Amino acid sequence: MPTPPSANAPAVTDGGLFLGLISGTSADGIDAALVRFQPKVQVLFGRTYPLPAALREQVLALSQAEARISLDDVGRLDTRLGQAFAAVALQALQDAGVVAADVTAIGSHGQTLRHDPSGDAPFSQQFGDASVIAERTGITTVADFRRRDVAAGGHGAPLMPAFHAAVLRSGDEDRAVLNLGGIANLSLMPRAGAVRGFDTGPANGLMDAWCLEHRGQAYDRDAAFAREGRVDESLLAALLADPWFALPPPKSTGRDQFQLQWLRARLGGQSPADVQATLCELSAATVAGALRREMPGCARLIACGGGVHNPLLMQRLAARLPGVAVETTAAHGLDPDFIEAAGFAWLARETLAGRPGNLPSVTGARGPRILGAIHPA
Repeated sequence: MPTPPSANAPAVTDGGLFLGLISGTSADGIDAALVRFQPKVQVLFGRTYPLPAALREQVLALSQAEARISLDDVGRLDTRLGQAFAAVALQALQDAGVVAADVTAIGSHGQTLRHDPSGDAPFSQQFGDASVIAERTGITTVADFRRRDVAAGGHGAPLMPAFHAAVLRSGDEDRAVLNLGGIANLSLMPRAGAVRGFDTGPANGLMDAWCLEHRGQAYDRDAAFAREGRVDESLLAALLADPWFALPPPKSTGRDQFQLQWLRARLGGQSPADVQATLCELSAATVAGALRREMPGCARLIACGGGVHNPLLMQRLAARLPGVAVETTAAHGLDPDFIEAAGFAWLARETLAGRPGNLPSVTGARGPRILGAIHPA
């Protein structure tokens, strides 16, 4: 059974090593980041390890809104993902030349299968049994970070704004951090006042799924597929007309909402390349529109996540945000591919130290909460 944060937690200081693990909405692999937080945040090692193909196919199939699964399959998938996360943790430590005894804790986000924070029975479900991770690695593992915030009336997402603010906020200018994973989310960090954050809609998830279906490739390398087409303005307008985009923060979403079925219901005979180009423009348009609306004085947009490697997406963001410096976390000494994994390492540290990990101004929760469950080594 998981241990509450207030009981039996190992001694923790702000020093030491922490390992963050996450498989994002795109389910393209498990990111591992070995992090030290003193004297400043340092990602000492970062690598993405592929999910076994059969496991990824099952995750992608089950993340669709109408997918069904038996209780037996639920249990097996949770265990198999836990085994995969444990194997990645051990391999990452070996590749980094670090022994398990030197790691204070693992912060594991797991793999989101469903996220529905609204209604009379809100929930957010991540798979990847943390007991399996703790047992196989011999390292205290903190996991299940979202559900306490949901229980407190929040969305349980996004959780990264607290980490972004801790490492990237400036007293000299209004900044925003943009995470371009399967879903895009913004962390708004004014020079003074509350940090806010929310999901803006699809980032890579729809583009990846469309590219896989039509090109057999997991993602659109160098935006080659999208560059073959042109933006279909009628399709873009139909996509932007979804009421979700007009909702005010706090708000969050996932693959169960923005997936190929959602796209197909709005198609009208466009070529596959034109659809890909339009999906890229959709990501840029929804991010830029949300930033202009919610932080019109933003001076700097700092991007991270897999989407920073899509040159067309980055170009379209800059074009839609004149007067805003658009850059990546690399300009601040942080590898953009491993910010989110580092963030879950940071959340594990906060949990073990008895500090809240959520921001009510972001998630809408009733107050600060210590997040996650501790699974002792």
